[in-house]
Amino acid sequence: MAVPTLSAIEPTRGPSAGGDLVRITGTGFGAKVAVYFGNAQAEVIALRSDATVGVVDIRTPPHGHGLVDVTVYNLDADGEPIAGEEAAASQAYRFEKAQLVHEADLTRLVRVLLRRLKDEVLSATSLTVSVDYDDTQMEGHSLIALASLPSIVLSGPRMVQNRFYSTNVAHEDVVTGPEGPELLRRRPAYTVDLSFTLTAASDRTVELLNMMAAVATFLNRLRFIDMLRDPGDASKATVRWEMDPEGEYRTRLDGPDDVRAFTCGFLVRGFDIDEGLPATRSRVVDEIDVDADALVIEGKGEGV
Repeated sequence: MAVPTLSAIEPTRGPSAGGDLVRITGTGFGAKVAVYFGNAQAEVIALRSDATVGVVDIRTPPHGHGLVDVTVYNLDADGEPIAGEEAAASQAYRFEKAQLVHEADLTRLVRVLLRRLKDEVLSATSLTVSVDYDDTQMEGHSLIALASLPSIVLSGPRMVQNRFYSTNVAHEDVVTGPEGPELLRRRPAYTVDLSFTLTAASDRTVELLNMMAAVATFLNRLRFIDMLRDPGDASKATVRWEMDPEGEYRTRLDGPDDVRAFTCGFLVRGFDIDEGLPATRSRVVDEIDVDADALVIEGKGEGV
């Protein structure tokens, strides 16, 4: 009788809709197996043995969100479970509630900035992107439509590579492979500065000067921008980026329809626009055999 054992399940979480590919490694797997996630049976895609290690690739079944046990049963020729030939990993896989829309970190960051500007500077703050600009040009300035006055428009971001915060060192993780530990290398993330522009407008000069003072106070006080690392899990704490004013304030007091305006810029530094992609995967070398007689001292030709 072969009693199976489970050594690794990768990955350990996936969508409750199912359909994710999961690899289970262990020992003592039979010629046929059945795999259950909780009470739901998974689809076995492949079953093989590498030396003494068994590998089962499966596709997860639909399941309600939450942690479940993963159980592997050895089957007989008729496809029935063999008594006593089963192995279970308790609470080993988490089904997660699927998100209809995944909000990117950059989108969330812009929303945080908009909310802060609305709360601390002016409620009539809006967002524009390049397609919102009018094609017409007036004295070299792009025109931005304003719904009401006074108003502030947040434009951007433009992205400029940040070499101070970025790293050239590949990230390395040790993962469990079918033949033992493997070294997974990922190329470094691409780190940028996000450059934003604020455009404020009013039909009164004094009001515009007050807005300029309020924006300057806001940018000088808000030296960091904080955001939840995972909006669905507050226990993962927050992530923080440095903020700096950029350039000078540019004013225009003779705009059309008696509109006064000023623009200024600021940077959000050290933003990773990706997390790095897998580069290579290789076996972990536990021991290196060195032939001492083969080592020589450069320039002397003598054995060490």
